[in-house]
Amino acid sequence: MDIRRLDAIDVHVHIETDEHGHLSLPGDFLEAASQHFGADTKRPTLDEIAAYYRERRIGAVVFTVDIEYFTGHPALSNEEIAEGAAKHSDVLIPFASIDPHKGRVGARQLRRLIEHHGVRGLKFHPSIQDFGPDDGTADPLLEVAQEHGIPALFHTGQTGIGANMPGGGGVRLSLSNPMLLDDVAMKFPDLTIIMAHPSFPWQDEALAVATHKPNVHIDLSGWSPKYFPPQLVRYANSLLQDKVLFGSDYPLITPDRWLADFAKLDLKPQVRPKILKDNAVRVLKLDQP
Repeated sequence: MDIRRLDAIDVHVHIETDEHGHLSLPGDFLEAASQHFGADTKRPTLDEIAAYYRERRIGAVVFTVDIEYFTGHPALSNEEIAEGAAKHSDVLIPFASIDPHKGRVGARQLRRLIEHHGVRGLKFHPSIQDFGPDDGTADPLLEVAQEHGIPALFHTGQTGIGANMPGGGGVRLSLSNPMLLDDVAMKFPDLTIIMAHPSFPWQDEALAVATHKPNVHIDLSGWSPKYFPPQLVRYANSLLQDKVLFGSDYPLITPDRWLADFAKLDLKPQVRPKILKDNAVRVLKLDQP
C-alpha cells in the first residue's frame, strides 16, 4: 500500500457477504440492522468494496464478525477475506474476527492468520459475540494480538444489530460499555485498543478511558459527524487529536456521507489530517515494512 496515494484511511468497513452469497448475519438480524440504518439489504462484495474505495482514494480496514457461538450462524472465512484484501492491497487492510469463545483454538487460528495470511488487526463485537471484554473470555486472542503488535478493535455503545427485534434479539448492550475496556487496557498495556463508534450512551466513559490509558484510541464510525456529542468533538480537537480515527461503518454508513458532514465540523486545520489519515497510519503501522 502506497499511503502517499491515499487521501484518507477508513478503519471500520464491514464485509457482510462472500463470493458464495453467504451472509455474516442471520436473515432476521440483517433485516433489522438495515431498517435501523435505513440501508439496503444487498451487501457489497469484497471486490466491490475495493473498487468503491479505490475510486475515492481511501484505504479501508475490512473485517467480518464471527458470531457463531451466539447465533449458530457460520462465520465468513477470515482466510478468504485476507486473500481478497491481498489482491487489493493498494486499498484494503484485512482484520480478523474470531469468536472469543473458541479459546486457545481461536488463538492458534489468529496466530496462523497473522503469520501466513497478513492479517493486521482483530475485530470484536462484545454485544453480539456475548462476552464481556473484561471477563477473560477474549484473553487468549488478546495475548496473541499483543505479542504480534496488532490492534484490537472493539465495538462500543449501542448497536443496530437486534434493534426492534423481540428482546433486542437477545443482544445485551451492557457488554459494549467502553468502561469494560479499562481493565483490558490495564491487563494488556502493550496492546493497541481501538474503541469503535461514538459510545452512546457512554460517551464520557469512552473519553475517560482514552485519555487515561495511552494504548486506547477511538474510531468515529457508525454515526454521521453532525450527530457527534459536543464533548467528543471537543476532545478530538484537543486532548485526543492523536488518538481519534476516521471510520464510516460502510456499508451501513457511506464514507461519502461521513466525510461531507465531517467537513462541517469546527476543527483546527492541523487536526483534520490526523483524524482522516495520519493517526491510522501510525496505529496500523502502515509506514513500516
